[in-house]
Amino acid sequence: MRPRPPIKGRGIFSGTGILVTGMAATVVALLFPIWSYADRSGSAGADVLNAPTVATPYGPLSPQDRDFVTKVRLAGLWELPAGELAEQRGTTEAVRTAGRHLVDGHTSLDAHVRDVASRLGLALPNEPTPQQKQWLASLRAARGRDFDREFVGIVRLAHGRVFPVVAQIRASTQNSLVRDLADDANDTVLDHIKVLEATGYVDFAALARELAATGAPSAANSPVPAVDPSAAIPVTPSASPSYPLPPAAFSPPPQQP
Repeated sequence: MRPRPPIKGRGIFSGTGILVTGMAATVVALLFPIWSYADRSGSAGADVLNAPTVATPYGPLSPQDRDFVTKVRLAGLWELPAGELAEQRGTTEAVRTAGRHLVDGHTSLDAHVRDVASRLGLALPNEPTPQQKQWLASLRAARGRDFDREFVGIVRLAHGRVFPVVAQIRASTQNSLVRDLADDANDTVLDHIKVLEATGYVDFAALARELAATGAPSAANSPVPAVDPSAAIPVTPSASPSYPLPPAAFSPPPQQP
């Protein structure tokens, strides 16, 4: 950007100009973590996890609850298009079936998370994270059995990482809306894990090493306001999705040279 010419009669480096520039730089520095939160992969922004627990009609809403709602939305933003690619490019019926499960599961789960966010007054992201975009780019570039392996490997690893997070939120949340969302997410993630494993492409030894390297998730302690959780509005549990599984496969098809 070309520098603006100085205004006649005033020095471009006047005391007022320096003060305004300094204040603007401070504001940018403070806001940058908030603007860049949507671009972070695998972790919540400090502005989310450092926010206080707040009271809602459905029970206390913790920073971890809000982060979980965001992660459910982000999962759908990349796994649904990944499922569509698998429906189109999968070389076996099992891979194409896994793709349909991802599309059906995240279509339903995304509607649920948007309803929860609306009732809790939470803003949701509309784009995947950079890491998730890279996964989608890898899938779009793959063909044939390479696509099958890439699809199953990436998506199964992602589900293995999120599964304990869902369980942790389900076990600890005091918010009835988040609890019901966690139930729905748990059923959906478990269904996807099973259908991906049924393709025969999961390398369980490599998967175990990857998951061990990332470590177990942990939730930070959060102060709880003076609210009686038993006074929260109860939520009728969502119906669990039910999808037919393809025939089990015990080993991946041999790689072609």
